[in-house]
Amino acid sequence: MSPTILSRYALSHAGSSVARAGRLLLNPRCMSTSADTPLRKTGLYDFHVENGARMVPFAGYSMPLSYGTLGAVASHHHVRKSVGLFDVGHMVQSNFRGPTATAFLEWLTPSSLKSLSPYTSTLSVLLNERGGIIDDTVITKHAEDAFYVVTNAGRRNRDLAWFKEKLEKWNAGEKAKAEGKVEHEVLEDWGLLALQGPEAAQYLQGLTSFDLRELTFGRSAFVPIEGFNLHVARGGYTGEDGFEISIPPSQTVEVAQLLSKPPVQLTGLGARDSLRLEAGMCLYGQDLDEDTTPVEAGLTWVIGKERRENGEFIGAEGVRKHLKEGPPRRRVGMIVEGAPARQGARIFAPSSNEQIGSVTSGIPSPSLGKNIAMGYVKSGWHKKGTEVEVDVRNKLQKAVLRTVPFVPARYYRG
Repeated sequence: MSPTILSRYALSHAGSSVARAGRLLLNPRCMSTSADTPLRKTGLYDFHVENGARMVPFAGYSMPLSYGTLGAVASHHHVRKSVGLFDVGHMVQSNFRGPTATAFLEWLTPSSLKSLSPYTSTLSVLLNERGGIIDDTVITKHAEDAFYVVTNAGRRNRDLAWFKEKLEKWNAGEKAKAEGKVEHEVLEDWGLLALQGPEAAQYLQGLTSFDLRELTFGRSAFVPIEGFNLHVARGGYTGEDGFEISIPPSQTVEVAQLLSKPPVQLTGLGARDSLRLEAGMCLYGQDLDEDTTPVEAGLTWVIGKERRENGEFIGAEGVRKHLKEGPPRRRVGMIVEGAPARQGARIFAPSSNEQIGSVTSGIPSPSLGKNIAMGYVKSGWHKKGTEVEVDVRNKLQKAVLRTVPFVPARYYRG
């Protein structure tokens, strides 16, 4: 987008974008606490307030939506062209250790974890007995018997109860008795910062003697950063190059201060949502839920090839049914004419009363200057270039299906 278009877009949409993002983030399906339950705070709550953050409830936490007078659209563009810093300390960080940790996590997920090299990671999913997605997760293998797992804040209670229930069953089983049990440690109150954007590596390299070129996308290491020894994973939720940095509670504020100097801008959830949607990434509670299988969600690639036929994992029967017969619906991207389509907007076959799906996420794309959306449509209607109609405020608007991501990913692969 040219500077002229950027300025015009930012001026006309910055204020309303923050408001729209606020409505999106307040979606009850993203909340994990009731109205009577106090919101949790990350270790950076005071840091955010001191830096002029507008705090909103999200996934049971009080989180920054934006900072000062900087709107979500301006923050979005800064991440795309430079570097932004996100507090993602609301996410649940866990360690699983024990002689049978690999087998246990391969029972909970359909991913191939045995074949992962040390300090490499994969996106995965926790499945219920029907093959529906309890949560999406990133699993990092540290050793054959040790894994670092990050799950969503909005699913905290569901996930931790699931881990507890399944771990008790696993450790009482014959394999654990014969080969060794698995322990689960929740890294309570640990910080997690995401440094994202094309200038992220250059900025972080200035703070460490570790050669960050060794960290390609999906790899991690313990990296010395100005006297701190921190777990740094190359990846993120924006489609840009970047890093997610796990930090002990006592060091979180100092590290945040270290990582938030120019050109780095503190960035809130408003921009995070538009960045992730442009990158074609799912938000749990909107694009994923327990009634959706990874096949429907376009996440078949997280299912290990050697596990599709014979893998013993929870939900395998439902997943295999969709693999063999095809899923009844599929996640798609789309460009929508007219007003932006929001979550819940119905999708129709052209010039027909036949509803073929619904929108799960939708925004005006700051990078493209067009309205983008993701949703689910009946199989057969999912092909790129298919024209459909979307009901936006009781008015049918034309939309064209397309593949995601909407904006090409720029991950560092060496």
